[in-house]
Amino acid sequence: MRHLENTGLFILSGFFFLFFRKMDYFFVCAFLLCLCLCCTSYFAQSKRLHLVLCTAFIAAAFLIPELFLFFPAVFYVLLLDQYHVPALVCSVLYFYGIWSEGKQIPLFSFWGIFLFLLAFCLQNRTEAAECLEQSLMKLRDDSTEKNLLLEEKNRMLAEKQDYEIYAATLKERNRIAREIHDNVGHLLSRSILITGAAKAINASDALSPVLDDLDHSLNQAMTSIRTSVHDLHDESLNLKEAAESLTSDFTFCPVTLNYDMGFEVPREIKYCFISIVKEALSNVARHSNATLVQITMREHPALYQLCIEDNGTLEEGLSLSENNREALFSSRGIGLSNMNDRLKILNGNLQITIQKGFRLFITIPKEQEY
Repeated sequence: MRHLENTGLFILSGFFFLFFRKMDYFFVCAFLLCLCLCCTSYFAQSKRLHLVLCTAFIAAAFLIPELFLFFPAVFYVLLLDQYHVPALVCSVLYFYGIWSEGKQIPLFSFWGIFLFLLAFCLQNRTEAAECLEQSLMKLRDDSTEKNLLLEEKNRMLAEKQDYEIYAATLKERNRIAREIHDNVGHLLSRSILITGAAKAINASDALSPVLDDLDHSLNQAMTSIRTSVHDLHDESLNLKEAAESLTSDFTFCPVTLNYDMGFEVPREIKYCFISIVKEALSNVARHSNATLVQITMREHPALYQLCIEDNGTLEEGLSLSENNREALFSSRGIGLSNMNDRLKILNGNLQITIQKGFRLFITIPKEQEY
């Protein structure tokens, strides 16, 4: 916009000469040609094109002298494109055109000097403004990039803190379950044994109902504690740590694990995925010639996904058709059948493909309440 304003100013400066001459056809043509040149210099980004058009404009001035009156606009365009020598030639030819016309030479010369100096100042000012704008844009981009990096680091830090809290919670549950089992469970077991001994040596009919009630209550307490301890232990399972432990202990070939699941994974899903991973890795070691295994655990809005794939080949003579699907299952032992059975309980789905390796793709919907 600043470029259009400045070039428009120099185009309008050509009308100053109308105070000393009549507007004719050649003056209108010179005005329109200068207007086209300035608009082209704004919309076209090629500096070479600008130089060619300015050179043609200057050369045409020898045929249409009225073009000399608009040389300050051409001078500004050349300066803006850093063509200083052509700009100097343009200014010299302006004075040549004024002197060749022989009218109002001092006034027109003064007017030309003023316009050329103004063009030089405006060009410097425009360059400085553009440099400031570029610096501002760069500063804004750097600030935005740093803010994005900071947000990403904050997000990663928050996720890490959430995971540490989650892992600490699971460890605390496991510790509580272990202490209940070791301390309260042993005390109740001893109390049950003592009560049983007391019932065995009791000779009083009046104490028998009391001892029976005590024995029943202690057994109920033991059952309740055992259930609670098992629930706490099951809930304390960290699926990510368990999967990492399985992959790190697998020595047959390298295993890569991609884990992208939330913290609140149902207990049944955890144990199902762990059992399937164990069985799949065992099948790779016993039946495959794979050199790489990839495991992906991912949580979607509507389902849980487990994908296990290797780059091995199927046993010779087997393919994945409906006719020999059972042969494939039997060739890999009862592991695949066990996977199917586990997934049926959770309404899950198992897909097997053997293109470029052996691949298990498992999905379990979230709709079911486990």
